Amino acid sequence: MEIIVSDTKELSGKEAAVRGAGLIRKAIAEKGEANIILATGTSQFEMLNALVKEDIDWSKVTGFHLDEYIGLSREHPASFRKYLKERFVDIVSPKEFHYIDGEADAAAECIRLDELISKQPVDVAFVGIGENGHLAFNDPPADFETEKAYIIVQLDEACRRQQLGEGWFAALDEVPDKAISMSIRQIMRSKAIICSVPDLRKAKAVRDVVSGPVTPDVPASVLQQHKTTWIYLDKDSASLLE
Repeated sequence: MEIIVSDTKELSGKEAAVRGAGLIRKAIAEKGEANIILATGTSQFEMLNALVKEDIDWSKVTGFHLDEYIGLSREHPASFRKYLKERFVDIVSPKEFHYIDGEADAAAECIRLDELISKQPVDVAFVGIGENGHLAFNDPPADFETEKAYIIVQLDEACRRQQLGEGWFAALDEVPDKAISMSIRQIMRSKAIICSVPDLRKAKAVRDVVSGPVTPDVPASVLQQHKTTWIYLDKDSASLLE
């Protein structure tokens, strides 16, 4: 795991995108295609803004959706399907993009996505870290053992308050309490992981993830065990690191 600290979140996002783009181009050069995972949330704004401007043959790239609320309309401002469609898919037109349908039967949707991703090993996963240390929507204590690629998860209050604080919802009771999330082990199967974590509100989580023990109580701490992970921070999110 390598830590890269930039002066601003704009620069941090740009550097994360450049690294990720290089890995995507490398995969395309070696095997004619690339498979990626994309995260959402305000922490990914700068990275995605830069990534869509990179010189990549997107017609050879297949994308997978990291997580989505259960029961939330795709038209809702907080829908991650809406987020990815507007900020990525509609801009670059990838070969395929496999959304999580949060309005479908959740158990059946997990099975459908499991089958899809099992056939397409992931070259690059773009992820973030939650204020509570979550990785995707795997809130603490996270399931480190399941081999399933996608699982149904219960969102804790800290996670739901983060979504409220980021402005996606008007009130806490509007934030769904369940979601479909890519599992920890599936994320860790990715050949490379690009983790973008700007902002002061993430500083404690970053410190716990980078400096603390690997534990389900800090789900993203598992990234310490992935050999090709880069964590991109700005000065604020890195402020509690020694």
